[in-house]
Amino acid sequence: MPRTTSDINRIVRLLKVALRRWKPTAVGAVAQESRDPFLVLVSCLISLRTKDEVTAAASARLFRLGRTPDTLGRVPAATIAKTIFPAGFYRTKARVIREICRTLIAEHNGLVPDTLEGLLALKGVGRKTANLVLTIGFGKPGICVDTHVHRISNRLGFVKTKTPDETEFALRKVLPRRHWIPFNDLLVTYGQHLCTPISPLCSTCTLTALCPRIGVGQHR
Repeated sequence: MPRTTSDINRIVRLLKVALRRWKPTAVGAVAQESRDPFLVLVSCLISLRTKDEVTAAASARLFRLGRTPDTLGRVPAATIAKTIFPAGFYRTKARVIREICRTLIAEHNGLVPDTLEGLLALKGVGRKTANLVLTIGFGKPGICVDTHVHRISNRLGFVKTKTPDETEFALRKVLPRRHWIPFNDLLVTYGQHLCTPISPLCSTCTLTALCPRIGVGQHR
């Protein structure tokens, strides 16, 4: 049975209360500290397939070398790679970051595009990254869906989808617009600490009475 808007609102409220015990995600922290879409973009690129603690440390090291497309674009790719190591695919990410810096300078006057289409046109930027920059970098409506958001949205019965992209478009239809921007940080943090991919901690979850545990096998 589809979740009602009332169900969704109640669950989001409970998530916001529960998350007070944990720090924001690494990219979320960058957004809170800087409000700079460029830094959010770079940190998000570093975060792909990388643990949050590694992302936070790597981003901090890199931003000491440069905090604008101009300054960071002057840093050799090899130096960027060495600086963000051990982030996953650090060499590839270093080349992507440097190329994006050059593109922003050459085609966007050094500014990060503030539209989904403009962000997706940047090499190496997919829907997850584009939506995250749009939402927490610019404060514009969007729904950023990664593996955590995809998994938990299906477990809660918000959607019934097979891929993150399908989840994004399905959530656009059922999730009240006021929840779009914070939704990623809420579910990513909850997924990292409690609603884990394998054996989630259902016994300590504040959503237990509201969660149908769709697709959950073993749990704690």
